[in-house]
Amino acid sequence: MVERKKQLPIFGVGPLYVGGCFLVTALGLLLRSKGLLRSGDLRRGKRLLRLSGGGLALSSVGLWLAAVIGQQLSQAIRDNRLLTTGPYALVRNPIYTAFAGLLTGILLMVGNAWLLLCPFIFWAYLTVLMIFTEERWLKEKFGQDYMAYCRRVNRFIPIIKLTGGKRQKK
Repeated sequence: MVERKKQLPIFGVGPLYVGGCFLVTALGLLLRSKGLLRSGDLRRGKRLLRLSGGGLALSSVGLWLAAVIGQQLSQAIRDNRLLTTGPYALVRNPIYTAFAGLLTGILLMVGNAWLLLCPFIFWAYLTVLMIFTEERWLKEKFGQDYMAYCRRVNRFIPIIKLTGGKRQKK
């Protein structure tokens, strides 16, 4: 009998996370359209919010494309490889970051202070989901390699570490 390598799920908790964030966003937009959140409508800076939101939404689509298509994510999962290059060198969960960024961009364009609380819900939801699911799977699968990756790269918010032109000691 041939032993098969244990493979990580292709989608992980993605549908649960994206669906939950989409639901929160849709509910917020619905409540605002019904007048229940109008007290949070921002009167100043609407143009800046729309431009910022549009830019965030577009860059999030680019991040998603780079993470899924550019890195050939499905194939990497089938091959049981830990991705740590490209967008995965900036953030451990670029696909989830992209969806949260897209929805946050939409919320910025709406310009309502109450709706701008949603990204914090997205972050908390992702943190809990990741700790109890995918991060456990990856720790079991990749061990110390994954732990070292976690120390270098943030879970959700891309952070570019500048070294001031000096090489960091390893």
